Amino acid sequence: MSKGKQNIIAGLDIGSNMVRMAVGQMVYRGDDSQAEMQILGATEVPSEGMHKGSINSIEDLVSSVSSCLEKMERTVGLPIDRVWTGVSGLHIMSQNSKGVVAVSKADSEISETDVERALEAARSISTPLNYEVLHVLPKRFSVDGQTGIKDPVGMTGISLEVDAQIILGASAQIKNLTKAIYRSGLEIEDLVLSILASSEAAVTNRQKDLGVAVVDFGASTTSLAVYEEGEILHSTILPIGSEHITNDIAIGLRTAIDVAERVKIEYGDCFSNTVSKKEEIDLYELGAAEHETVKRKYLSEIIEARVEEIMQKIDDELRKIGRSGMLPSGVVFTGGGAKLPGITEAAKKYLRLPATLGYPLNFISATDKINDLGFVNVVGLLKWGSMMNAGHSSKNTKLFDGLKKVGGSAGALKDWFKALLP
Repeated sequence: MSKGKQNIIAGLDIGSNMVRMAVGQMVYRGDDSQAEMQILGATEVPSEGMHKGSINSIEDLVSSVSSCLEKMERTVGLPIDRVWTGVSGLHIMSQNSKGVVAVSKADSEISETDVERALEAARSISTPLNYEVLHVLPKRFSVDGQTGIKDPVGMTGISLEVDAQIILGASAQIKNLTKAIYRSGLEIEDLVLSILASSEAAVTNRQKDLGVAVVDFGASTTSLAVYEEGEILHSTILPIGSEHITNDIAIGLRTAIDVAERVKIEYGDCFSNTVSKKEEIDLYELGAAEHETVKRKYLSEIIEARVEEIMQKIDDELRKIGRSGMLPSGVVFTGGGAKLPGITEAAKKYLRLPATLGYPLNFISATDKINDLGFVNVVGLLKWGSMMNAGHSSKNTKLFDGLKKVGGSAGALKDWFKALLP
């Protein structure tokens, strides 16, 4: 395999609305420490076979993934055979765990092997029936009772303890997703929780140190990850997304769902008090069967009510961990739903925090799609893949190292699926 081929990384994000794929290549300037990710291409096709983050038709999903793959290969002029795949949906759950081990060396110096063993001990929790471990995310370590340690390697001690967050996924959903991707002719490098990938693309290490919430505003779900002191503090997936806003508009305006989506994109606003009472919208111009005018202010009132509910649910999650209104770096919004005008102003009002849109950081690209909020996740998968391949182990990427050594579920799934093939 050539050096260029080795550097190719592909990411696949299967959402309820769209299947997206991006391909990147590591470009080395001088020595290997000066590497940058260059996006070679990014494509999307409508998603079939997915509903609310869960698969409801494998055949349709295979067709969508195959279509996206063909489009991608035509775009970049290279065969794509392996992908880092994002996984999300309401079947994802997380729980906290501890792992304690005795330091193995005679001189009591903590080694990488001890850290691996501690993570493995944290991983071996009793998982709920029909669930499997996707990620083991180390939060902090303790050595002989001294807490709050970021990186214990090289320290001296007798016992090593790790506080970790375990991300679990429903086995059936993961196997169905894996099966659909393999039947499209792709191998899976690993499965990555989508919000973690988005976080790698859209926020800086400094933001993670100070405290930041990353919100991936998807079609049928909204994912949240909270970071502090460089480590993940909390993650969850809420059963509400931008589709709910579209459905509200369709009911409120008594119009078709496709018209409601266009109305939302072209005239939507999260605040009704900024819209003139006189301004009207003709639904015929947006695809309705006949001329019908509606007040734009009424449209904004519909959107405002649902956005307030979504923000309240996010604030409830922050309140659970004592961070409501207390994250210095605020909230960073990604995902297709974040394109809604006024979303950051709504966050500032309801969450009482700074708010920005999270576009991908530090990437070279010839395509404008990198500046589309819907592509943040798949671009994050490229970064995740490049860091895993490079084997980073600095304090801010320790979780990559831990995950690489502890191992994900994709390897086992690969063996499981290949056993089914004739």
